Amino acid sequence: MTRIVFVVALLFTARWQAAEIVEVKDRGPVDLAPFNCQDVTRSSVISRVCYDREGRRMLVQRRAAYQQYCDVPKDTIDAFVNAPSMGRYFNATIETAGREGNRPYDCRPGKVPSYQ
Repeated sequence: MTRIVFVVALLFTARWQAAEIVEVKDRGPVDLAPFNCQDVTRSSVISRVCYDREGRRMLVQRRAAYQQYCDVPKDTIDAFVNAPSMGRYFNATIETAGREGNRPYDCRPGKVPSYQ
């Protein structure tokens, strides 16, 4: 009887972690197990930021869609999450930089060379 009580107590105190898989634009399904995710409530543009420190990958949820960014240093993530305006920081440092051709956080295996 003591064993049953012990097992039941373990079941009610154990933390269950369900696997979370999200659909990422231009990538498909991504398991969030290696990521540390933060829900964002103070931005009208960014809903969630997930970062895989070992893989240096960042997922950003905007308007219910996730996008992936690669080779993102930890200090860039820290500055992004702590910026007075996350949307402005994201557009100026991550998104706009990619539009100008250098695409510093592009996840494609072969980056498009610049012929300037």
